[in-house]
Amino acid sequence: MPFNFINEYLLAIAVFGLAFFVLNIFRNVGLKKLKKLASKTKTEYDDLLVKILASISLWFYCLLSLWLAFQVVSISEKVAKYFSYLIFIAVVYYLVKAFQELIDFAFVKLLAQREQEGKKIDVSAIALLSKILKIALWATAILLVLQNLGFNVTTLVAGLGIGGVAIAFALQGILSDVFACFSIYFDKPFETGDYIVIDKDSGTVKKIGIKSTRIQTLQGEELVISNKELTAKRIHNYKKMEKRRIVFNFGVVYETGVEKLKKIPEIVKEIIGKFEIAELNRVHFKEFGDFSLNFEVVYYLNSKEYQKYMDTQQEINLALKDAFEKQGIEFAYPTQTILLSKSQAKI
Repeated sequence: MPFNFINEYLLAIAVFGLAFFVLNIFRNVGLKKLKKLASKTKTEYDDLLVKILASISLWFYCLLSLWLAFQVVSISEKVAKYFSYLIFIAVVYYLVKAFQELIDFAFVKLLAQREQEGKKIDVSAIALLSKILKIALWATAILLVLQNLGFNVTTLVAGLGIGGVAIAFALQGILSDVFACFSIYFDKPFETGDYIVIDKDSGTVKKIGIKSTRIQTLQGEELVISNKELTAKRIHNYKKMEKRRIVFNFGVVYETGVEKLKKIPEIVKEIIGKFEIAELNRVHFKEFGDFSLNFEVVYYLNSKEYQKYMDTQQEINLALKDAFEKQGIEFAYPTQTILLSKSQAKI
């Protein structure tokens, strides 16, 4: 018995030494070679795998070598039980760290993709979501460890659930804004840099935060609106507009002859046709107004820029004024004609 006992422990020591030596060689030499190979490939997944393996510390290799050594030696059930708990905790710890690396990798890829698409990036929602996922990951891991250690986690989970409900009621205003932030980020009704109109307010979105969104108005001040309010409003997003539909009216005096009235649509068509970014839809003699003969013009501008629209409309107005002057057509302005009967005139 003593001889067999000594042989077992000598064998266990040999297994521990060999296992630790091999694992240490892998850690110091193998990982370096894997890193060089990964750097030569186009994919980033092998780099991620190498990074996860490199994060495993030496004490885990030592612990793993001890576990292998204990397989060839007789030890007490109590020691085996506690050692298995230690191994389980270490494995869960490194699995959680590996999943954390996966979460960071996924969000970095998402940001890189949006940057390639030329979209402005607001990382507030992404950073918050990343933290929430990591907290949930650690909470799940802790509950899993406690359950395997023999603790009754049902009562703990129930208590956390009740406490979570109480906290949610206390922070429901803040939480509603936070969830609205996620809704804005994933649904994308607008993005940073978009020009939007909400009720009577309008401006360029500067930052989409966790609780509120900041908008730079045309007057220059910064408008701060809660995310919950934004998701409940009807938003006009002019950045999404591919082309602008423009309607404008003008009137000419009643003394304008029929032949000149017939020429007006042709004049408008010729003027708008000179602009490459403008496309005429229609021009009509719309109505007999109180003091003018009114025309309505509709055209499309292949630009979403407001400045470009105003520049084009200004050129059209100037061209109309010039063409009407050459044709002897007068624009109307508010006038009032008083008709007097002969009897009134004698008085």
